Amino acid sequence: MATVCIKLFNPFATNIEVGQGRRGNRRWRSPRAAVVQDLHLPMRSLELKNSTPVDEIKKLSLITAIKTPYLPDGRFDLEAYDSLIHMQIQNGVEGVIVGGTTGEGQLMSWDEHIMLIGHTVNCFGDAIKVIGNTGSNSTREAIHATEQGFAVGMHASLHINPYYGKTSHEGLVLHFKCVLAMGPTIIYNVPGRTGQDITPFVINRLADTPNFAGVKECVGNDRVKVYTESGMAVWSGNDDQCHDAKWDCGAQGVISVTSNLVPGLMHDLMFNGKNGTLNKKLQPLMDWLFCEPNPIGLNTALAQLGVVRPIFRLPYTPLPLEKRIEFFNIVQDIGREHFIGAKDVKVLDNDDFIVLGRY
Repeated sequence: MATVCIKLFNPFATNIEVGQGRRGNRRWRSPRAAVVQDLHLPMRSLELKNSTPVDEIKKLSLITAIKTPYLPDGRFDLEAYDSLIHMQIQNGVEGVIVGGTTGEGQLMSWDEHIMLIGHTVNCFGDAIKVIGNTGSNSTREAIHATEQGFAVGMHASLHINPYYGKTSHEGLVLHFKCVLAMGPTIIYNVPGRTGQDITPFVINRLADTPNFAGVKECVGNDRVKVYTESGMAVWSGNDDQCHDAKWDCGAQGVISVTSNLVPGLMHDLMFNGKNGTLNKKLQPLMDWLFCEPNPIGLNTALAQLGVVRPIFRLPYTPLPLEKRIEFFNIVQDIGREHFIGAKDVKVLDNDDFIVLGRY
């Protein structure tokens, strides 16, 4: 009897040859995915992910931590989002953080997160630098999200230190080195949110890494000065301190929340020299924005300006009526023409807001 040999091939499963005849024969072959590591992934962690020179990121002075607007069913309102980005570009903003704390990346699935980064790159990547917040308290997630972010074209990544499940200094160094190999990276230090300071000891261990772009620093201007005196690029993470950080402490600029609302004035603050008068004029707005944890104030303000729908994903809720009246008056004092959008600022009723628990 003739023997018929059938080959079964599956790159992700066992490969077996089956012989039919008096001597039925099975021969196991090692699965291909076990031979070629991570065959199913588009890239590997140590491969070059991005061609953006790190020096291009180091030169940015005004970066907006952009807001993510929503539709009534909780999905992204991409039309409103595109309009927000366009207004940033028109007013001279050089980069945007996508899916940061301000953009509520912590309320997104990773699929939503990477989609929004890719969308921003595809629509605006030629006009503005797109920096994806792909950090996580899980090193595995941070690696995978950063791989995906660079795969869809982001110019740089923003990385926070592991929060809640805090680690040692050595653990921080190794965590960040896992993602620094992939492309330009900004390290984000905000102990008020993470519960752990990224000390100069850690940053100095990372500073010689080729893709280290710099630090977004929220501890204060004394820390900013420590880094700038050693030649590092530093962005203030505190809007109310960014003017002095830039002009007195040598910071490269700011990663700003306030620039969502008044990008033109924030551009003046970062590019047109020391201006104590303008800085003082903006302080009431900055104080108001952070009267509750960010992005509660920003979300409320953008809704009052009519540039996004008044929709919140829980756990965020709108500011109360008295604070909304306060914002209305701040807009009048600074001048409506300096804020984004063309509609009149409104106080809005409590019933105008939609707060979503499922989205």
